[in-house]
Amino acid sequence: MSGSWGKKVQYTIFGESHGKGIGITIDGLPPGFAIDLAEVTRELERRAPGKSPLSTARNEKDAFTIWSGFLNGKTTGSPLCSIIENKDQRSADYESLAWKFRPGHADYTGSIKYNHFNDLRGGGHFSGRLTAPLVFAGAIVKQLLRQQNIHIGSHIQRIASISESQFDAVTIDQTILEQLKTKSFPVLDPAVGESMQQCILSAKTAGDSVGGIIEATVIHLPAGLGDPFFDSLESTLAHLLFSIPAVKGVEFGAGFAFAQMRGSEANDAMYSKDNVVVTSTNHNGGILGGISNGMPLIFRVAIKPTPSISLEQSTVNAKGENVSITVEGRHDPCIVHRAIPVIEAAAAMAIWDVL
Repeated sequence: MSGSWGKKVQYTIFGESHGKGIGITIDGLPPGFAIDLAEVTRELERRAPGKSPLSTARNEKDAFTIWSGFLNGKTTGSPLCSIIENKDQRSADYESLAWKFRPGHADYTGSIKYNHFNDLRGGGHFSGRLTAPLVFAGAIVKQLLRQQNIHIGSHIQRIASISESQFDAVTIDQTILEQLKTKSFPVLDPAVGESMQQCILSAKTAGDSVGGIIEATVIHLPAGLGDPFFDSLESTLAHLLFSIPAVKGVEFGAGFAFAQMRGSEANDAMYSKDNVVVTSTNHNGGILGGISNGMPLIFRVAIKPTPSISLEQSTVNAKGENVSITVEGRHDPCIVHRAIPVIEAAAAMAIWDVL
């Protein structure tokens, strides 16, 4: 199983949803860096479950313990390892499902891949619970990026069929990004956000779930980052983003809307401002030829509806028999709002590795 990623900085995640704990090892952090642990805690709280009717009732505090690579408030240069213990798992909820493959989950593919030895409880290593260590790592890397005046932020752009405006791709105010981080449901338009939340609660009442789109940005990124072809900036970001459970689509800049444009519209006109090359539009999302051009980096990810729903579904058991299944336990009717810090963390990890 590939639990490691990175070239200049290496990240290794481990653990299962219903095991003793989950964690991450980060190898390559600069020595002597003072980590703001309170900020790391705040980032983990943005992702943590059990805080509202919009998320699962599983109440994990996601309190972390650093086991190595950190002394007297600063990194030592050796691999930094952090553990987050699981405190509120209910494995009994999965006993009746042990031989039934849940639709939309990795139960079947994981069973084939690992010869039926994979941990099915709560999705095991495939669980979104494993994104907590990513948020831990991202919270540290965001602090490193901020030393270079590079900032990352995001908002919920769509829930089901309800959408709000996208970021101004040319001029993004850092203040707005900071404000979004303080919101439990990060949107630009509170009225649209209220409609989105009602949509989620409606799906929950019906025993169903919904998905959505997260739009993210990286601002003040210097021009010249990325190594085409195979290590282009888009390739590096997409690799990590698609590693996040439930992410099924990624687009940069105008993305699929390019298919409807003519070249005269799609091209971003360039001009010099204070001896810096900028563009009047930003359809390419701050990347040309796989290399950053100094404009805000813009990308969007599509998050699929939570596959664990209480409605009866058709499936197959381990014997190959056609059966029905009703998934019990505690599950999110929508994970989009909790995925916000995960997406930001992945972006931070990718950018820091490229830098």
